[in-house]
Amino acid sequence: MIQLDASQAQQIHAENLRLQEELQMRDQLVQQLSQELFRLVKGNAIAPVPSSDEPSERHLAEVQSLREQLHTVEQQVTFYQEQMTQRDQEIYELRQTTQELTERSKMLEQVVQELPKVYRQKFAERMQPVREKVAMIQRENRQLHAELQSVNYRLAVKNRRNGHLDLPTFPRGEGDISLPTFGNA
Repeated sequence: MIQLDASQAQQIHAENLRLQEELQMRDQLVQQLSQELFRLVKGNAIAPVPSSDEPSERHLAEVQSLREQLHTVEQQVTFYQEQMTQRDQEIYELRQTTQELTERSKMLEQVVQELPKVYRQKFAERMQPVREKVAMIQRENRQLHAELQSVNYRLAVKNRRNGHLDLPTFPRGEGDISLPTFGNA
């Protein structure tokens, strides 16, 4: 499918309008040429016929001139018909392109509307293993915390039975305890 942005679609639309205007102008020109041709043909039918059996040179020159004009008009009509056919084809192609772009635009609009739902679903799917792992770690943490409480309780009971507290011991020196000094403060 053809991908075009909004400015290209507007350009196509503007070109389409221009071509339609040009087509209308050519239709008017063909109409005018047809009327002129009819007027010329009708004028020849009304023109007085010379009384002699042989046509005059003036009459022959006019007929020749009219034939040349008729031939020129026919060429112009043929040319404009060819151009109209080409423009019709271009208009058809532009309408097809416009229709394709409209359908693509609707499809993309639908996709954009569905994106939040899809992202939420994908995020939930990705978060499920993380939630399970967090729940497992929390269970382990509670279990370890319970074991720690149990060990602390047993130690406390054991220390009470023995009658002494298990305090840390510090090495004793010569009796000199060095205390920090604060200088000449």
